[in-house]
Amino acid sequence: MATGADSARITAKVQGRDITLDGPLTKDEIRSRIWWWQVADPRSSGEREDGRHEYDGSHKDVIMTLGGYYEVSPDPRTPEADRLVELVYDELNPDE
Repeated sequence: MATGADSARITAKVQGRDITLDGPLTKDEIRSRIWWWQVADPRSSGEREDGRHEYDGSHKDVIMTLGGYYEVSPDPRTPEADRLVELVYDELNPDE
C-alpha cells in the first residue's frame, strides 16, 4: 500500500469512526473499509452479541474526496454506494 507524501488519501467519518483510505485499494477493500461494521468481528467493542454495531445515527456518515463531501449510505448494496466506491477507487488509483 502506498503511503508516500504524494499517495492518494481519502478521509471519512462513518458510524462514529474516523477512517482513512490510502491508495491504491481494490473496490472490495474500499467497500469493506467504508462499511466496516457489516464485516466486523462481533466480539469487537461497540457491537452487540448478535453482531450488529450499536450506533445512534444522530450524525451523517460522510466521506471527503477531492470532489467534495459525500454521504455514505447505510447499505453498501445500493446504486449510490456503488457510485461512491467507483469515485473513491478512481481517486485512489489515478494511474489506471
